[in-house]
Amino acid sequence: MTNGFDKKLLKKLAATFRRHHQSIAVAESVTSGLLQFALSNAPDASEFYQGGITAYNIGQKYKHLQVEPIHALSVNCVSQQVAIEMAMEVREKFCSDWGIGITGYATPVPASGKKVYAYFAIVFKQDCLSKGRISPKTTNPQLIQQEYVQYVLRKLPPLLIQKV
Repeated sequence: MTNGFDKKLLKKLAATFRRHHQSIAVAESVTSGLLQFALSNAPDASEFYQGGITAYNIGQKYKHLQVEPIHALSVNCVSQQVAIEMAMEVREKFCSDWGIGITGYATPVPASGKKVYAYFAIVFKQDCLSKGRISPKTTNPQLIQQEYVQYVLRKLPPLLIQKV
């Protein structure tokens, strides 16, 4: 583990992206830039990692990631649809092949029904290849964020194999 992330996994992702001349960008909320941090720590990250955006509230998600505001307001910006919209728009904005969107809760709040969970989406070009809801095993907010990032990163290798 490097900086709390699987160094072997990051190395594998970096090699695959570079070998196939593909790039990735991320849009995150609940992980507050941690996914960007993890990818930027991969070997030769500048060769495949385009960057990312952390948009924490509906105003920023609408302004920068074009999430549909009526739906976003109705779900406090936490839904599968919002994660997909985030992934699609960040991919487009950063001119990358791949996009990841993640939104959710790392601490129990009234809007979440006092539960912690996240929705993620991984897109390639115009196709959503993987999406889902993550329910963390831990209760520590910082560890929950790391768990979300690790979960999403582990989803990438089989998808990359499909599309390279």
